[in-house]
Amino acid sequence: QVQLVESGGGLVQPGGSLRLSCAASGRTFSMQVMGWFRAAPGKEREFVATISRSGRSTSYADSVKGRFTISRDNAKNTVYLQMNSLKPDDTAVYYCASRDPTYFTVSVNSADYNYWGQGTQVTVSS
Repeated sequence: QVQLVESGGGLVQPGGSLRLSCAASGRTFSMQVMGWFRAAPGKEREFVATISRSGRSTSYADSVKGRFTISRDNAKNTVYLQMNSLKPDDTAVYYCASRDPTYFTVSVNSADYNYWGQGTQVTVSS
């Protein structure tokens, strides 16, 4: 069983930056595609970014492309989401997710992810 724990959320002013971290338990982290999703108040959960097992392949939602960067450190069992130029529309609960190790392709579909963290709140407001 994989456990994911997010951290790094908080309150930030528009234009500011935050870095989210997601620490994974277990020995299979390097074999798992990882993703970040978010859920704004009153809205469905949406895709933010995904990264391949090696870290060489990434994909982003159009709304965050050029502002957010996903990365991973397989030695530390951790995936990151660097968020720059934050906007009020980025306010949401951010969730880390992982695919089962039997699947090696990145995905923007939340249904393809098998394990989820509890989420961390990001609020962008002046």
